[in-house]
Amino acid sequence: MSFTCRGVLPGGTPCSHDALPGEPYCEKHLGPLRLNPPASPREFMKEWLQTAEGLFERRRRGEKPPPDTWDPELVRTLLPFALPFYYWYWRVEVDGIPNIPAEGPALLAANHSGAIPIDGMMLKVAVLKEHGRNPWLLAADLAFKTPGLKQILRVAGNARADRQETLELLNKGELVGVFPEGFKGIGKGWAKRYQLQRFGRGGFVEMALMTGAPIIPCAIIGAEEAYPMIADLKPLARRLGLPYIPVTPFFPLLGPLGALPLPSKWIIAFGEPIPVAQHGPEAADDTQLVLEISEDVRQTVQSLLKEHLAGRRHAFL
Repeated sequence: MSFTCRGVLPGGTPCSHDALPGEPYCEKHLGPLRLNPPASPREFMKEWLQTAEGLFERRRRGEKPPPDTWDPELVRTLLPFALPFYYWYWRVEVDGIPNIPAEGPALLAANHSGAIPIDGMMLKVAVLKEHGRNPWLLAADLAFKTPGLKQILRVAGNARADRQETLELLNKGELVGVFPEGFKGIGKGWAKRYQLQRFGRGGFVEMALMTGAPIIPCAIIGAEEAYPMIADLKPLARRLGLPYIPVTPFFPLLGPLGALPLPSKWIIAFGEPIPVAQHGPEAADDTQLVLEISEDVRQTVQSLLKEHLAGRRHAFL
């Protein structure tokens, strides 16, 4: 029995090819893009040096993207500096990479946790390294209003959590990452660890319906233990206009040293894509359907969390 590919062409047209046996996509859409990653540290360094030399040579000639825009060459050159955290500090394991399509619009929907957005950073590194596509992670307005941070986010290939900007990315066939819990997830505290909060009003589902982009559930395990938030300085947060100010067992007790995240064991898992193109773009106005799909995605992410938490040997080993 054959199944239709769950991939989508730019513009929202569902792929008409049959999926490969046991896979969610046809040969065209099946990832990852990086079929032959470096087999040894020496090969990796050789590849990195070639990328860095090419970048510096083009910069010397004055060739570079406009200011405040995505610079893929710079990102690839700087990526190795995040790998010590990825490989040795948090020892990230990744599961389900083939569930991310090799091309066409798609929406990653992940849980959010850890008081500070290190989960977004590791999600970015995992997809770039293990798959090859750039996930345009959506960040809150607060991040884009922080001096200097806006430019870093843009150059790294991220976007503001703005409806029109997100639709433009999906209509161009990009891979977009969203954290539907928002600040409720990342600031929920240790007592509610790995308990998903409400997924807002389903705006991410509406955008998926409008563009036909499949939704890929994503579970991130490890950020909760890396920065265990045991309290929230709400009065001070309100005075400073912040959503929360975290208190951990070590911060602010140990000052700046206490702000360092702990070396927890991480797992990032991608579930099977949830197709929505069959509903058509007009379904974005169906509030009941939007909420049903949103809850389906939330329950799937929660199930992925439970599954991989049960398989993790220890939070720090």
